[in-house]
Amino acid sequence: MDVELRIVEFVTNVTNAMGLSLTATVVETADGLRVDLEGESGELLVRRRGEALNALQQIVASVFRDDLPEGRRIAVDCMGFRQDKDAELRKMAKFLADKAVSSGASQEIGPLNPYERRIVHMTVTECHDVTSESIGDAFMKTVIISARR
Repeated sequence: MDVELRIVEFVTNVTNAMGLSLTATVVETADGLRVDLEGESGELLVRRRGEALNALQQIVASVFRDDLPEGRRIAVDCMGFRQDKDAELRKMAKFLADKAVSSGASQEIGPLNPYERRIVHMTVTECHDVTSESIGDAFMKTVIISARR
């Protein structure tokens, strides 16, 4: 069975077990695959800053990690919540990069989960005058954005 079909089936089974009635579709992205969830009960996944959605994404990524080529990832979104948050995070990373360059002082953003940190690091690599690094020893870490010297 095709990996995309298996992902849809898995996500549908998990969300049904959670008592949610959602429709799952898979979209190819530059990074890998994005599972889009739609339906009225999607509100439950995005409550509390999307904690349940993050947990679902972690489970799906763990289950299908070996089914994708190296460097490809799976993201799970519900009703555009993650896409909106990702855009907001990119905007904040660019703002902090500009602030680091203009002030000369390092800027912090976080605590962030691994998915969010990756978005910040990728955004910072597009800015040539700054670097970024994650600090901390837990799942949630802070990203430091600094001007290049």
